[in-house]
Amino acid sequence: MTFTRQGAETAPHGQPCTGPLASHVESFAAQLLGKGYAQNTIDAKCNVLADLSRWLERRQLALAALDEGRLRQFQVTRRRRNKAHRGDPATGQQLLQYLRDRGDIAAAAQKIDRSPVACLTRDFEEFLHAERGLSRSTVVSYLPTVRRFLDERFGRRVLHLDQLRPQDLHGFILREAQRVSRSHGKGVVTALRSFLHFLLQRGAILTDLARTLPGVASWKLSHLPKSLPPEQVERLLACCDRSSPVGKRDYAILLLLARLGLRGGEVVAMTLEDLDWELGELVVRGKGQRLERMPVPADVGAALADYLCDVRPACTTRRVFIRMKAPLQCLAGPVAICCIVRRALQRAGLDPEFKGAHLLRHSLATNLLRRGASLGEIGQLLRHRQPTTTQIYAKVDIAALRGIALPWPRGAS
Repeated sequence: MTFTRQGAETAPHGQPCTGPLASHVESFAAQLLGKGYAQNTIDAKCNVLADLSRWLERRQLALAALDEGRLRQFQVTRRRRNKAHRGDPATGQQLLQYLRDRGDIAAAAQKIDRSPVACLTRDFEEFLHAERGLSRSTVVSYLPTVRRFLDERFGRRVLHLDQLRPQDLHGFILREAQRVSRSHGKGVVTALRSFLHFLLQRGAILTDLARTLPGVASWKLSHLPKSLPPEQVERLLACCDRSSPVGKRDYAILLLLARLGLRGGEVVAMTLEDLDWELGELVVRGKGQRLERMPVPADVGAALADYLCDVRPACTTRRVFIRMKAPLQCLAGPVAICCIVRRALQRAGLDPEFKGAHLLRHSLATNLLRRGASLGEIGQLLRHRQPTTTQIYAKVDIAALRGIALPWPRGAS
């Protein structure tokens, strides 16, 4: 995009840009270009910037006066003049963030929830960080549970924590387990136990209520791992359109899941520095912040090289896998990997009961076991900390299980 200076910047389509934002047209456009936006999209967004700048100038408002409130007033004016477009709100937020990153306008005012529940939850969060030393992901998983419990028990009333009784906790756990799943119920119990220890330590309760919490029955070996047979895994991989950029990216991701058994979060967290092309290895950022090296099979390496050399555009993030549409940034999280697996299953005409990223991890382990690999070897590949974690795959070896099964006693009714 080319801009000329004639006392004022010239926005796309020759519109003169005057006012407090005039000097930002070029740098804002350059930032959008770096994020992968198409030229016509950049032009449209810069026209919004120019219109906003003239609006501020007519009202004799300095740039420092721009915030969410002023932006809403401007958008109302554009709608009245029939100049508004569907993407204007997103452009306005991008512009505010751009100006805040540069320090040209004040940071957004934080609305602090002063309710008793919010204050106590923030204290609990600080306790988990400062005194327990828990990871950010663990803390984030605990807080919604505690917040739901307190909201249900007290609402916005004063927190009479000394009135908490075991039946309050038991009823909440039961409802949560029924609402989602048994495994979710176990997480609820863990979060509440930690919260009750916090309350006891600060003297908010005098009885150790954590001891009254029941366990949630969820036996590790009570079910068979969901998996696909080898021919269906290959069918899933073959359905990727490797002539398209998205298809090349998705093919590389699915190969990492199918050949190395990576978790969805491990694929998302992979950075360019984690790929050691000379040794043919990659660093896996696993659970518990562990870093482990794994060899890269030939087909996985070829798919990664194809994606990185031919598809992945230059951008600021160092993550290996990024969005293929603007703004160019890393994938949102493990849920993005699950969506890629689901779309591939749909293209391949497969409809297994479980459709998450772990489906290919389970399929790899199950197929290796049927081909003669030991549980120890499978556990090493999947990077299990405890051998008991791998034992669930023993249940899929039906032939071996038949050999140790006791005959059914005759005459039993």
